[in-house]
Amino acid sequence: MSAGGHRRPLSAVLAAHAAKRSRCESKAELQKAAIELLGRHQNLRDLMLEMSAAPSEPSDGVELAQREAHVGGPAPPETGGSVAPPPDLGGSLVVHALQRQAVQLGVPLGELSAKLVAEKLGGLMACSGQQRLLLNSTQKAQLSALVQSTQELLSLNAFSPSLFCRELWKAPEPPVLEVVWCFHSRRILTLEYILESEEGAVSWLVTELRALCGRTAEEESQKEVQQEILTGVLSVVVRAAFQKPGSAQRSVSQQCCSVLDDMLSCVLDSLQKTQELQNGAELATCWVQVLDTVSCGVTVSDDVLAHFFTHSLTYILTYRPQFKVSHAIEMQSEWRFAKTSPLLTALYRKLSVLLSVEEMLSHLQQVLETDEVNWQHVLSFLSTLLVYCPQAQRSLTELLSRLLSSAFENYDLENMITSFLLARQGALEGPAIFPSYSEWFKTSFGSSSGFHGNSKKSIVFLLKFLSDLVPFDPPQYLKVHILYPPYVPVKHRTLLHEYVSLAKTRLADLKVSVDDMGLYEDLSGAAAPVQCQAKQDVDKAVGLFESTGKISATVMEASIFRRPYFLSRFLPALLTPRLLPAKPDPRMAFIESLRKAEKIPPSLYSIYIQACQRESERDVPENREGVEVSQDGQALERLQDELRSLRNLFPGREEDVLAQLARISETLTLLVPEGGEEPLGQTVVDFHADPPPTSDLENQASAVIGTVLRSFCQSLVDASKISPPNSRQGRWASGFVGMLLKHRKLLTSLLHRLQNLICNQGATLSATHILGVAVFLVHLHESRASCPLVLGGSVPCSEALAAALPCATAADMSFCLRFCVAAVCYTLCRGESSPDRLQDYVPSSLCKKLAYLVPRLLQGTRWTLAGAEQHGAGEGEGGSTHSLWSNVTHPLCSWESSVLALWRHPYFLNLLTLPGYQLSFAEWLKAELRVQRSRDILSDPERQEYQQWVCQQHYLLVPRDQGGCAGDVRQACSHIFHAVMDLCTCTQTAPAVQGRAPKEDTCLPDIVSRLQELVYELELSAAFCREEEDERSFIFAVIPERCPMAVGSELELQQEIHAWSRVLLALPPTVLLSVRTLGGKRRLHFSAFAEHINQRHRNVCVPAGRLPYHLTAHFLKGVLTLSLRCDPPNRAVNRLLSRMHLQCPLLLASAGAWWSRLSPALTSLWTRLTGGPLPEGLRHVADCCAWACSTMKGEVVPPPAAQPLLLAACVHRAGKGQKTHDGTRAALEQLVQLQEQQRLFPVFLLFFWVSDLLATFLQLQVKDAELARKHCLEILAHLGDTADWLLLFCPPGTGIALRRLCRCLSSLVLPCCNIVVAVPGEQGWYQTLAEVTSDRTTRLMPLAFYSLVPHLDPRVLGRVSKVPEFLLTALHSYSALTKLFLDGHTPLPDTAPDQADPLQVLVQAKQFLLRTISLSPQSHFSRNRLSQLQEACGELDPELSSAVSSRLLQPPP
Repeated sequence: MSAGGHRRPLSAVLAAHAAKRSRCESKAELQKAAIELLGRHQNLRDLMLEMSAAPSEPSDGVELAQREAHVGGPAPPETGGSVAPPPDLGGSLVVHALQRQAVQLGVPLGELSAKLVAEKLGGLMACSGQQRLLLNSTQKAQLSALVQSTQELLSLNAFSPSLFCRELWKAPEPPVLEVVWCFHSRRILTLEYILESEEGAVSWLVTELRALCGRTAEEESQKEVQQEILTGVLSVVVRAAFQKPGSAQRSVSQQCCSVLDDMLSCVLDSLQKTQELQNGAELATCWVQVLDTVSCGVTVSDDVLAHFFTHSLTYILTYRPQFKVSHAIEMQSEWRFAKTSPLLTALYRKLSVLLSVEEMLSHLQQVLETDEVNWQHVLSFLSTLLVYCPQAQRSLTELLSRLLSSAFENYDLENMITSFLLARQGALEGPAIFPSYSEWFKTSFGSSSGFHGNSKKSIVFLLKFLSDLVPFDPPQYLKVHILYPPYVPVKHRTLLHEYVSLAKTRLADLKVSVDDMGLYEDLSGAAAPVQCQAKQDVDKAVGLFESTGKISATVMEASIFRRPYFLSRFLPALLTPRLLPAKPDPRMAFIESLRKAEKIPPSLYSIYIQACQRESERDVPENREGVEVSQDGQALERLQDELRSLRNLFPGREEDVLAQLARISETLTLLVPEGGEEPLGQTVVDFHADPPPTSDLENQASAVIGTVLRSFCQSLVDASKISPPNSRQGRWASGFVGMLLKHRKLLTSLLHRLQNLICNQGATLSATHILGVAVFLVHLHESRASCPLVLGGSVPCSEALAAALPCATAADMSFCLRFCVAAVCYTLCRGESSPDRLQDYVPSSLCKKLAYLVPRLLQGTRWTLAGAEQHGAGEGEGGSTHSLWSNVTHPLCSWESSVLALWRHPYFLNLLTLPGYQLSFAEWLKAELRVQRSRDILSDPERQEYQQWVCQQHYLLVPRDQGGCAGDVRQACSHIFHAVMDLCTCTQTAPAVQGRAPKEDTCLPDIVSRLQELVYELELSAAFCREEEDERSFIFAVIPERCPMAVGSELELQQEIHAWSRVLLALPPTVLLSVRTLGGKRRLHFSAFAEHINQRHRNVCVPAGRLPYHLTAHFLKGVLTLSLRCDPPNRAVNRLLSRMHLQCPLLLASAGAWWSRLSPALTSLWTRLTGGPLPEGLRHVADCCAWACSTMKGEVVPPPAAQPLLLAACVHRAGKGQKTHDGTRAALEQLVQLQEQQRLFPVFLLFFWVSDLLATFLQLQVKDAELARKHCLEILAHLGDTADWLLLFCPPGTGIALRRLCRCLSSLVLPCCNIVVAVPGEQGWYQTLAEVTSDRTTRLMPLAFYSLVPHLDPRVLGRVSKVPEFLLTALHSYSALTKLFLDGHTPLPDTAPDQADPLQVLVQAKQFLLRTISLSPQSHFSRNRLSQLQEACGELDPELSSAVSSRLLQPPP
């Protein structure tokens, strides 16, 4: 359009366009104009991405030097203000622009282009942020364009790869492996050139490979790229490392070998670190997959791969040889194939794919002869080879023959050790893999043709070698050497006897009898009980007899040479009484063959036959039920006839059934007479694990019960065949149970029989019995108002029996599931007409058992339960109740189908929502902790998956009113904590019939793992919270909830806190502290933990005044770890330690006492965290401990400026290792000249030794008592005429000598932080001392006072008695000591003559106090102390009170 808005014709537009084009009439002019335009506004880095010309053929890496000669020279001079493009640049606009820029800057063209590409690449990488391993799609597109441009520049000789490589390594961050691989694959810059030319390229490549292998790709495309890069890089490195190199390529080969070795080291290290199992497994798995891809590819020749695999195998076998031969002998049973990491065995297999068995064993022999090896890798590799290569057995046998021949030819111990280790390792894999060790040993040395021959020198060499092995050999190998000794000629038998005697002595030291060794003993290292071993021998002997028809030679030899084991173990296991079959089985034939061979004594065989006959007599129905037949046979037959008549009445009128039940009840009265008894509703049943002895009447009732229960089960089956258990079946079952409830004596035995069936015989019951007992329990619950209660709680016996259903093993779970399904299905079918009253018919424990078992055993039902809870139970579609019952009773329907049908039924889902029928998280935990892991129906991975679903997906989301946690992770952790402590302390409130939870083989490790997972989630959430809340409050709330301060004994508190500590140590140490922001700075807080220590934990410490090492170390590790969230960490640690003597002095004292053990662990942890030295506060602790140790050795070292409490704790700990008190005297002398702030040191030191003295009273340790008394007397002699120490023996509130003590401590400068801390009120420092030890120790301080002071040297005692506060302290201590005796809080007297009797101490205290009162100066009875002395007199006995009063009445001097 024109300027005026009118449209122009087409001819005018074309004419104007032609006029514009006429300005540049030639191509040269147009090119020149374009160059000038680019020169004004050009961005060469972005222009590199705009080159669209097709790349030329990639240049080979060998041409790099030739290209450098062309592009690396100086740029041609600029002429005439324009640059004429050189004829060989092909007219590329970018090249012209680069040439122009190079001329302007005066640098070579190749250098400029390399720098521009490197800068563009750096900008591209800067966008990747923290995830630098793989590029995203945008970065890949930009990189592709950049590589294409670089290829064009390289084809035009306008790019220098060497300068580009140098520029890459000048960058602040090294390049990403994907980028380097892209340039390598386009032959722009090769990996070989990088490794050869750049220093640090090897470490860079190893780091990149490790990161890439350890990375889990989320998308499939990323996985493909990751696999492509790793495979390609590995192929390049392997080729460069193991192709025959020339002189110029030798350095590259060495660099590539270093890369491969470093990667292999990373893989092996990751497999050994169990705490980094997940990351290590990912790295090793990825590397094994890459090896597999490379070995299957065509990029590397077979010769190069074989060389690489051989080199890698050598590296593994010689990697970190940390085990000595003695360790290998003791531990090789742990290095079997089954116990070796699957990833390590996979690595062995990949490295062995191109080598034959002979080549691998030959190479193994070469490595063993030339290098120091890692025996764990050597033996696990051999096991892998034997398991996966059947032909390896023959090759290994030949290798062992060569080694033994060489060993006896040259008397070479190395070959002997190697052959024995390899033979034992092969035997550990079982006879199907390699002959047993006994067979190999007999073959090698059991005859005159053995390797040792008849030479005395060889025999001595062998026996000397075996003797050297005795201290390290496991018992099973010593047994083989004794039972199958090497062949020794008669003239040299004394040498063999010496070895046998030595081996038997060693077995005796190990408490192992050689006579108990099995005939076919398993030498895998797992020692089985003698009875189990004998049973295994019998089973194998019978199996061999069945297959061969002959008695095995091993059994015949044992009957002669091992007669004690044969007669006492083997024959009793073989001749176990049993019900003999009608047709002789292989066991009977084997016994008969042994009898004919006269290997079984006639008397033993006769006893066996008689016992079998008794077993056949017991095989009647009544005896199978474990009852005795009633003596009243006529009445019992009548009962059986009437019960049979009852079954014949189905179907019939209800009146006839009730009449027949009445006749049955009358017959029961004749069989088990009832007397005038109390009402049945008041009866209490005591369920015992072991039933009590029964009287004749109760035995008769037991016989009747067997008949009654069997008849009930059969009647239920007959009635169910006719109609389902609804209204049409009638009330015969309710009437039957109601009739039995009238017979009290019979009912008691009946309930015990049910308890025995449910708890002990459930797995052996048939389907009919399970169905009958379950229905019987339902009707028992229906009549629970008339049923007895269970002793120990007001629980109906039906609920107690339902709760007693065991779920500990796979068999128990199967029985319990079938039992509960039968009972609930019967209830649903019977209560179909009144679904709102279902809870009246079924015990709540049955529904809880189902809610526990069904999701556990059937994985698909887990989501069904979650969906039902989310959408409501009414939406389920479960079919009719008749189909439920038919599924249970039909013989062709599986129990799984019955469970699924019940689980989907809306009636049952509604039942699960009722209060009391919901399985809470706490109940689930108790049930899960009862499961025996070794006999669980779930495997370890399945159990882990199930428990994680329950804890993290199910109960975590369930509302609290339904037993869940409502999304509160802390609540879930608290539930688990309580459940674990219940198991540890055995305080679970289960019914008496249920018994206590087992302490061994439980799911405790699994549940603790779930707790760790939840706590780890809390820790992660806390780490990213700016204002961290107290997420760990549940940990410290457990003890107050379980043991309130006013409830529970000291023993219960001790058990609870020890259990709490064991669980706590399994959690991350950071849970003991928190990080809070104060004044804009993040600081460590441990007030909750300090409160727990001060209020509770200090009272259970043994010895008093020192926390356990593990708890102290756990706390300090948490301090160091959590300090990383503060800035700076050192200051945060120092600030916390500076407050520790005020907040929790026991922690500070424990740190000083345990420092010798704490120092290595804390130093290592801090080095790993920060790489620097320990914080100053911890170094002060180390200085105090070092000074204490030096002082105890008699060295004069200036004491560090530290807290007196810490110094005293360190000196006390160092003095406990001394037999004398000279070190204490030296420490006191060195601190005499210190300033006022160290005045408390002797007092605190006296406090620690007094605590030890009191501990000897409590623990009755006479030897330690004498040492503690000497130290105390030495310190008291030093304190002399000061009043500071009197505070230790004054009860709280007396105020004696406390004012003087607080005046000297009115301010205290902390040396580690230069912070002045004000001393609290009058009781502050007494409270500090009281918080270091237990309350019991504090109460016993008066006992310590009178155990020490009367025994002071007379001169010291004279100085002490002149202290004005001494008399009042002595009076209060005597009053407190008397109260201790009256209250019964004094320790029990010891019978040892050297141990002081507390009663004797009280008598001596009175005498000492009377003497002190009479000798005290009158100034001590001044008016200032009149009220205090009069108050003290009120608590004394009359004699002492009179003595004090008489002195008070004397006039002052």
